[in-house]
Amino acid sequence: MGLTYSSVVPAEPDEVFAWHSRPGAITRLMPPWQPVRVAREAPSVRDGQAVLALPGGLRWVAGHDPSGYHPPRQFADVLLPPLGAALHWRHTHQFTPAPAGGTMVVDVVSTPVPARVLRPMFAYRHRQLAADLAAHARAREVCPEPLTVALTGASGLIGSSLAALLTTGGHRVIRLVRRAPQQADEREWRPDAPDSELLAGVDAVVHLAGAPIGRRFTEENKREILASRTGPTRALALLAAMSPGGPRTFVTASAVGFYGADRGDEVLTENSERGGGFLADVAAAWEDATAPATAAGIRTVQVRTGIVQTPRGGMLRLLYPLFEAGLGGPLGDGTGWQPWIEIDDLLDIYLRAVTDPAVAGPVNAVAPGEARNAEYARTLGRVLRRPALIPVPPFGPQLLLGAEGARELAAASQRVHPVALAAAGHVFRYPHLEGALRHVLGRHPSPAGPQSAPIRDAAASE
Repeated sequence: MGLTYSSVVPAEPDEVFAWHSRPGAITRLMPPWQPVRVAREAPSVRDGQAVLALPGGLRWVAGHDPSGYHPPRQFADVLLPPLGAALHWRHTHQFTPAPAGGTMVVDVVSTPVPARVLRPMFAYRHRQLAADLAAHARAREVCPEPLTVALTGASGLIGSSLAALLTTGGHRVIRLVRRAPQQADEREWRPDAPDSELLAGVDAVVHLAGAPIGRRFTEENKREILASRTGPTRALALLAAMSPGGPRTFVTASAVGFYGADRGDEVLTENSERGGGFLADVAAAWEDATAPATAAGIRTVQVRTGIVQTPRGGMLRLLYPLFEAGLGGPLGDGTGWQPWIEIDDLLDIYLRAVTDPAVAGPVNAVAPGEARNAEYARTLGRVLRRPALIPVPPFGPQLLLGAEGARELAAASQRVHPVALAAAGHVFRYPHLEGALRHVLGRHPSPAGPQSAPIRDAAASE
């Protein structure tokens, strides 16, 4: 029983070992389809302990074994009690120079758990590692030195993942929180009256915080959605502009809602005019709020995000159980365009926005592989090996979001293209929808990785 899984990644053993030793590594390696979250990271892969929260209040406590610690070639962890009293688990991570360059990464897991159960998880981990290392190598070409990045919304789905990507690349992340700091990497951020030293020593700001949008568009909710984005963004941009020797880069989230709910088959680029409707108003005001930073000569980037693909949140989190049960299908007639992006590709865009001095202004954060709603439904059904034939009637989303919310969210159709990223030669991990869905759902029919990082599976049972 158990598993040995190996692949070659595009980095030398020292860098691969260092990546695993940095904060955020376990978060980057956690498969999104598993009902597990990181409760505490290990402070050291020599002798620290990591804690994973499992369903039902259970805790997976992984203790690193000093006897298996041989940097930069190996470290090991074992499952500790209470679960460790019932289940044997020893995981040895090995890193050796590959004959043709790069590093042979070998995971050796000794456990009674069958290899077929473990293989999708380790295939995912190896794809993530290879693609993350490649992304960091590209970032170092334009930004050789590590940066200090101030991040709002760091506890959210995108923010927590972005923090992990940045720290595994050697960057320092300062989390701006709206409470008293509890960790050394936190600073208290009061949007109405930010401390004048809040951004001291910061190279770049990434601003993600804002009230959730996926709810009924009542007048109260609409006011909160707008106010939570414009006021804090402007205050942070003003502070960045007034901070002596302060940030050189100011990156804020935005959305493809900028283009309006329905522009037909018009190809929408960063130069397209804004559309109409509430979300277009919000996105435009959100982007305009960065003006103080731009006026001060700070490089500003507005990331117009499409529909993020991950089963941990957003649309896919809602659709996954329906399609898995065979109850999924297109929305209405299925002709609407869905501007989607896989979550790790979105994180790579933020990494590029932070590190690349050539990136400025609005950036469409969508995959180049466009899809209509019907194609999205067929693809998700194919990945899950389920039928996708039951159309969702228009009144369904209206029950949850109201008429206006359903029109601007569920029924929105925007044919958005990532023209600015294409011009910059940006590399997407998952440019096509099926590859993206198979990755985040762990449904590869064979251990093939993303287009930019193929995987080889040794997969020998012990």
